[in-house]
Amino acid sequence: MNVTLTVNGKTYTRDVEPRTLLVHFIREDLGLTGTHVGCDTSQCGACTVHVNGDAVKSCTLLAVQAQGADITTIEGLGTPGDLHPLQTGFWEEHGLQCGFCTPGMIMASAELLKHNPNPTEDQIRHHLEGNYCRCTGYHNIVKAVQHAAGAMQGASQAADD
Repeated sequence: MNVTLTVNGKTYTRDVEPRTLLVHFIREDLGLTGTHVGCDTSQCGACTVHVNGDAVKSCTLLAVQAQGADITTIEGLGTPGDLHPLQTGFWEEHGLQCGFCTPGMIMASAELLKHNPNPTEDQIRHHLEGNYCRCTGYHNIVKAVQHAAGAMQGASQAADD
């Protein structure tokens, strides 16, 4: 089946098997390997991307179900020269160790900050419940999200001035 998706601002049309998961389409067909395959059962969140602005575990969606969607992966969130505040927050606050969960954590956190620009620690922890990290214990991940929230609020206030 043909599927057409816009991924990180670029439109792609590919012929895919109807049973191809979106995560495999992103990684194998498009070569965007920042979206990780962790469990294939929607338990870990390593494959989280944004589909039409909402955080979605891409192992739960077939590529053909995403027909016409606008998808953002971790590669589309920032650039090496202009990191997204969440990427900077994870760097500054040591919110990663092995890094395997980090793209999914950042994508889930970006959705949270879109809807709640100043979340509490409990709100951050609750929002990230579907994303597993086996290394950090989450403390520094929460600090990274708080760091990003502050940076984004500061940028927003500067733009308003």
